[in-house]
Amino acid sequence: MNPDSSASAGPGGSMQEKSFSRHIPSIARFLMGLPLFVFGLNGFLNFIPQPTTPLPAGAAAFVGALLKSGYMMQLIGTTQLFVGAFLLLNRFVPLALALFAPFIVNALAFHIFLERSGLPMVAVFLALELYLAWKYRRAFRTMLAARAAPE
Repeated sequence: MNPDSSASAGPGGSMQEKSFSRHIPSIARFLMGLPLFVFGLNGFLNFIPQPTTPLPAGAAAFVGALLKSGYMMQLIGTTQLFVGAFLLLNRFVPLALALFAPFIVNALAFHIFLERSGLPMVAVFLALELYLAWKYRRAFRTMLAARAAPE
């Protein structure tokens, strides 16, 4: 008799289901972290070809303003690079999620109001962000306290 067969899974499901579900946060971290790391690297190395489809006028003006600022695209690339690395390495995950939150809000607004074709990708990133924020919610409790006292 297999010694593992005597373990009870309980009413919630089988042992295999429970063992798989514990990997879902890691999979979500990887699915979010890898593209962010790659896009962050691309911000500096430019190895992903630019799309050939022209942007709508409002979107082009917005991206042009970011480029003309002289720092914003580098800041975005650096943030993506660090957030992606943190998620892939499973280090500072709550910090990575907090750093990425303003970016995803802006990306969502950009794709809702200025350029709709990227909306599905933003929806995936938003879902991963919300899922991981929920899984790491304990780390955010003190940050989200209505009243906090300095030490």
